[in-house]
Amino acid sequence: MRAPDFWSRDGALPRLLTPLGQAYHLAGVLRRRFAAPWRAPVPVLCVGNLVAGGAGKTPVALALIADLKDRGLKPAALTRGYGGSAAGPLQVSPEDHNADLVGDEALLLAAAAPTWVAGDRAAGARAAADAGAGVIVMDDGFQNPGLHKDLSLLVVDGATGFGNGRVIPAGPLRESLRSGLARADAVVMVGEDRLAASQRRLLADMKVLGARLVPADTGLAGSRVFAFAGIGRPEKFFDSLRGLGAELAGCEAFADHQPYSEAILARLRAAAKALDARLVTTAKDAARLRPAVPEDISVLDVTLAWDDKQALDALLATVLPADHQNPSPEAATGR
Repeated sequence: MRAPDFWSRDGALPRLLTPLGQAYHLAGVLRRRFAAPWRAPVPVLCVGNLVAGGAGKTPVALALIADLKDRGLKPAALTRGYGGSAAGPLQVSPEDHNADLVGDEALLLAAAAPTWVAGDRAAGARAAADAGAGVIVMDDGFQNPGLHKDLSLLVVDGATGFGNGRVIPAGPLRESLRSGLARADAVVMVGEDRLAASQRRLLADMKVLGARLVPADTGLAGSRVFAFAGIGRPEKFFDSLRGLGAELAGCEAFADHQPYSEAILARLRAAAKALDARLVTTAKDAARLRPAVPEDISVLDVTLAWDDKQALDALLATVLPADHQNPSPEAATGR
């Protein structure tokens, strides 16, 4: 589903729905209060957010996995597998599984590290640890009380922030800002910080790590393209293409995790052909086109770059083993 437009601004309808949002928040508070989280035998790093929809969690998780590998650790990813049917715990096999079973994000993570899909996060973490993981990176699950987190990072899209600042269904928040920020160790601000002043004040006492998404050089500069995306904020993808110098002849935004039927793909191909344009989509959308991405669809990959890598290192030092505090000399020199 797509986020309602009123989630981005305040008004009569959000105020009318606020009592329901307060009840939603209270249910989460009670759930966490009476939970007995399981503590894994290895560090658990949680990459979560406070809003429904995408904020850039998976790119942050992938960047952490790459960093942990550079330190000589054996990371594993853990995710619920949103959009997939598997309850798990199930280790993801990119060759054998598809997005219908494990979800698109799990396939992206599995290309970087052993990945487990599990609705029961504690059971998934136990399976990952038993399989030899030295550290677990959990993509989403900040509000899930079943697994103890050794480090919790909240990812914030700098352009959209926390919407109107109200809790579902009055706004996009999964819980109140104050309660969520109180349980987080740091905030990862992806992109330029355009938060409202009232929301930024709540981050005054938080560690804020700046980061940005860097598109891969795919030779799209000067190309005439028709872009489509079913992610949390498709406009971010469309803007990235413009920033690369591509000519955006047309675009279509779908709901997050949208499955692509043959009928939808046929319609997209017809639209691109009519505009004499090349079809292009995101890596997350491409995961839903497997087992093989059609040759007539280009994929734009992005990676996450940290504004201050030393700030991240200092944060990780609080939870990682002493002999894995720094990246290996080979990683540090780029060899």
